[in-house]
Amino acid sequence: MTTSLSLLRHAVAGAIVLAAGTAFAQDNCPNRGDLDAQFCDADRDLVADTPTDPKRLRNPSTLVFAFTPVEDPAIYEKLFRPFMGHLSSCVDRKVVFFPVQSNAAQIEAMRSGRLHIAAFSPGPVNFAVNLAGAVPFAIRGNEQGSVGMNLKMIVRSESAYQKLDDLKGKRIAHTSPSSNSGNLAPRALFPTLGLTPDKDYKVVYSGKHDQSILGVKAGDYDAAPVASDVLQHMTDRGVVKPDEFRVLYTSGKFPTDAYAYANNLEPALQAKIKQCFYDYKIPAEMAKGLGGDRFLPITYKKDWELVRTVAASAGELFTREAFDKAAAKK
Repeated sequence: MTTSLSLLRHAVAGAIVLAAGTAFAQDNCPNRGDLDAQFCDADRDLVADTPTDPKRLRNPSTLVFAFTPVEDPAIYEKLFRPFMGHLSSCVDRKVVFFPVQSNAAQIEAMRSGRLHIAAFSPGPVNFAVNLAGAVPFAIRGNEQGSVGMNLKMIVRSESAYQKLDDLKGKRIAHTSPSSNSGNLAPRALFPTLGLTPDKDYKVVYSGKHDQSILGVKAGDYDAAPVASDVLQHMTDRGVVKPDEFRVLYTSGKFPTDAYAYANNLEPALQAKIKQCFYDYKIPAEMAKGLGGDRFLPITYKKDWELVRTVAASAGELFTREAFDKAAAKK
């Protein structure tokens, strides 16, 4: 991890001057939509366009990759080691794994030019697109299609809680303000089921899905809405046992994390990165730890529509002001 951080510092020496980019976007952009001021969406696909000014394009000699911080980053640094080797060979340059500790840190890293490729959790994808210029292009999948996940409301199996209504007045862990399954989906879906967050129960932010799960196990929280894939990974690794929890609610299927590159990478490098992902056959150990045996193409406009709809129904905005406000809650 120390080596990765050292390499990162060398890789980011030429970070973007955002103010200059902002001025350019404001002077020349015909449509911005919900994107931040330094980005433009002339083709109206909801993601930041590749800059037309060659001076704003980047072709780093070292690419920095980060996986969404749903659990201990060291777990995923090990899982992604084979893929890091493949990607490095495929793009013909060094690729390093950057162990981010929070969704906010991951988004800020791409926004500032310190992060070039990343897997963002479903909810934070929206902030990453609008504020960091992230361009989602892939999701994990298999021959049946993309791998999805569900929101599950879990309680300890020995608890007295049998239905959502039993949780009124209790202390429930949401993960982080920008999380889809850990916060936004519960706020959008639970009120129609008679359980409104912050009204019918006290919301406590745990920070991550694994911390919510372990907190319920330890009795620190009465319940927690968590991502089904994280719960399954922790069960598979023996961190928790399936009989330790009772599931009171399971949502419909949401997309899992989205893989995205920074919009200001040179077009040829963008195309190469995408092809390197699509051509990769995920090995068995990595597939077991992540879910899915391949990377499939996606677009933010089409494949993240449900997540955006849920966020909107929960009253969430994906602006800089909302991002700073959410980060301050932690």
